[in-house]
Amino acid sequence: MATTKGGWYLCELLRFFYSLFLPGLTVCGTLCVCLFIILWGIRLLLQRKKTSASASKNGKKQMVVAFFHPYCNAGGGGERVLWCALRALQKKYPEAVYVVYTGDVNVSGQQILEGAFRRFNIRLTHPVKFVFLRKRYLVEDSLYPHFTLLGQSLGSILLGWEALMQCVPDVYIDSMGYAFTLPLFKYLGGCRIGSYVHYPTISMDMLSVVKNQNVGFNNAAFITRNPFLSKVKLIYYYLFAFVYGLVGSCSDVVMVNSSWTLKHILSLWKIGNCTNIVYPPCDVQTFLDIPLRDKKTTPGHLLVSIGQFRPEKNHPLQIKAFAKLLNKKVAESLPSLKLVLIGGCRNQDDELRVNQLRRLSEDLGIQEDVEFKINIPFDELKNYLSEATIGLHTMWNEHFGIGVVECMAAGTVILAHNSGGPKLDIVVPHHGGRTGFLAESEDSYAETMAHILSMSEEKRLQIRSSARASVSRFSDQEFELAFLSSVENLFK
Repeated sequence: MATTKGGWYLCELLRFFYSLFLPGLTVCGTLCVCLFIILWGIRLLLQRKKTSASASKNGKKQMVVAFFHPYCNAGGGGERVLWCALRALQKKYPEAVYVVYTGDVNVSGQQILEGAFRRFNIRLTHPVKFVFLRKRYLVEDSLYPHFTLLGQSLGSILLGWEALMQCVPDVYIDSMGYAFTLPLFKYLGGCRIGSYVHYPTISMDMLSVVKNQNVGFNNAAFITRNPFLSKVKLIYYYLFAFVYGLVGSCSDVVMVNSSWTLKHILSLWKIGNCTNIVYPPCDVQTFLDIPLRDKKTTPGHLLVSIGQFRPEKNHPLQIKAFAKLLNKKVAESLPSLKLVLIGGCRNQDDELRVNQLRRLSEDLGIQEDVEFKINIPFDELKNYLSEATIGLHTMWNEHFGIGVVECMAAGTVILAHNSGGPKLDIVVPHHGGRTGFLAESEDSYAETMAHILSMSEEKRLQIRSSARASVSRFSDQEFELAFLSSVENLFK
């Protein structure tokens, strides 16, 4: 009897859901049509806005080319790509109007351009319009202590909407890796889309770290110790990677900065027919006047690190390895040593990170042997490189490594992380000659630094000469040729 009654309730429940099916389908269809009409109306409004914005004073239509780079006043390699790309486009398409979307609201456009010249020795030949965005805080990682990737990506959509409302370009180039803005500009703004990818927002390596329950800067220890949380995070990462692939595939042209980045973008975005490697520009020519012989004017050895003070750069590894090297120095009577960390600070989080690194140096008792140089002018950077014996780099799976190339061009003996761009593209043999060294752990870094310092000057000279000869393929000129060739279809 109970079974019969249960079957009757089940049938009634199915009839109830069936009775809701057609009304539900009608409501969903109506909502979809309304959403489509709203989006289409927004697109038409933006198209009219684009037409009025692209008309010049003499009435002729001018192409508007916009770069989305919320941190354009920072001093990293990504910013060097931005300014070199703008310089190349202005040379080839001088009649176009160039726009940079930036969140650097505390400085003027002129100050930004002066900063680019001071840091990178780059001066643009034509004016640039800066569109200042007030909602950059939406892409700050500090705003999202959990689900950071998702939070920043959703925040970038809102930031992109603010940018689109202020200026609708003909060509939109995301030069900082905010892929979730691409559908916004393509389908609502009607723009042709270019992407320069320095580092994929998520990579297969990040999935492997979570899957294998390894601790990392983006995989906290409490998650690795809990199998359930690890599985939840892995599902979250796989879903995010799927959506990231969808939004990335909106690009008409994709440029990546290294073989490592190419592999991951091809596996995620799956648009290999319009994806090319365009090595980032490195101002190697500027460093070539540094003599390889008799570099040092002071006794002892200087070790220099170049890189923004971001968590993934892993500056603590440099300081800890250097502390171990100093212990070896006491045991083996090596000459005096000093580590100089040179980099840019984008915000308060980066400044806090520098203070933490200072405290780490104090805790290890090596604060007198470690210096921090923040947002220094280009000439000062060059002076440090001219004095350095070793160039240091410690980021795991660095997408490329402009700082690595600059160290090699300046004539330092580079010691980079055994992964990513440095391993695959930069610190590779040149005509059979060694161009540098690779390491992974504190011990291997300390041992390799000690080995480099114990080498004869003649042996170090051979390595420095091979390294300098090998980096010509990363020059500004090579970048301009490859970049202009890649984006040509956006201007047709």
